[in-house]
Amino acid sequence: MNTPSLPASAAIGVLGAATAWHIGPAATWLPPVRRLLPSLEGRGTRDHVALTFDDGPDPASTPHFLRALDRLSVRATFFVLGNALADHPDLGRLVVAEGHELAVHGWRHDRPWLPAPRRDAREVARTADLIHHISGTRPLWYRPPYGILTGGRWAAARRAGLRPVLWSAWGRDWTSYANPDSVLVELLTTLRGGGTVLLHDSDRTSAPGSWQAALEALPGLVTACRRSGLTVGPLADHGVGA
Repeated sequence: MNTPSLPASAAIGVLGAATAWHIGPAATWLPPVRRLLPSLEGRGTRDHVALTFDDGPDPASTPHFLRALDRLSVRATFFVLGNALADHPDLGRLVVAEGHELAVHGWRHDRPWLPAPRRDAREVARTADLIHHISGTRPLWYRPPYGILTGGRWAAARRAGLRPVLWSAWGRDWTSYANPDSVLVELLTTLRGGGTVLLHDSDRTSAPGSWQAALEALPGLVTACRRSGLTVGPLADHGVGA
């Protein structure tokens, strides 16, 4: 008995639709596209700036950020990797004890070249559950590694009850040539009231030692915001989508 098969044109159509579903939403990585979606860009109340960090927790660097933020009387949102949090749960607890917010950055820091919706759902949920276990609170936010928000990862976030949030300003602090001045200039070029800042509290997926540029840029960033009448804080206080 012959097994029915799709005509070549229909198979191509199915493949095209699957590819569009997978990679189409990733166009939101591009600033002009992201600006069309205020909530995804992390646009909040105009007198507030959301300060967020990716890729931790990292015992070599995250404690330095916690001390700096304490000196500045600023709280932030830390988008953590599940495998890193599993390795350093006490550091995750310290982040929460210091008054900061934990959010989901995925279980691993990988690029989603191929569709894997089941794995995406499993790993996003696993990270969210671990954050809940460590902090006692369900996380609210999801930011995919590299900011690549595929259809599968968007669906995984929704299934886990998370809101995807990318950023409106970054410091390019992951590069080998980053320094405190370059990070600050890059941030202030695009940062406005209601914006969301992306920095990194770990060099786990960045140039070795690059986190120091972000750390040393923090006082200048907070000072510039305050001089403009802006409060700096976590996403939970940002009014995203309000």
